[in-house]
Amino acid sequence: MTVALWCVLIAIFQPPLCALTAKLSSGKFRMGHNHDPRAFLEKLEGLPRRAHAAQQNGYEAFPAFAAAVLIADLVGNADQVTQDVLAVLYITSRLLYIICYLADWAALRSLVWFAGLALIVSFFVISA
Repeated sequence: MTVALWCVLIAIFQPPLCALTAKLSSGKFRMGHNHDPRAFLEKLEGLPRRAHAAQQNGYEAFPAFAAAVLIADLVGNADQVTQDVLAVLYITSRLLYIICYLADWAALRSLVWFAGLALIVSFFVISA
């Protein structure tokens, strides 16, 4: 399996880690009391709420990244090393995005989000 495909697996786990951060950093969540997690998460404020928002954005961004990696892999026009580098850069951009969200650095977070989007588009460009 290629590095790019492993990055798809890594991207799958980023949103749940944000959810765990939201729950644990709230100080209100108790393990075993996860009966209505969506309602619980919607009531959060501050850092826990930002972690939840980062989780939601991760789920929103994932399909485009996964599709881009799979399309580039299927088309086969692009060098595998290039695909792998783009995928690692995307995962890095998502980690930076989460950090920016948690730190409440809104302007930088937006720039990092656009960089991630540019990396997704890059998969299509190199595949053309």
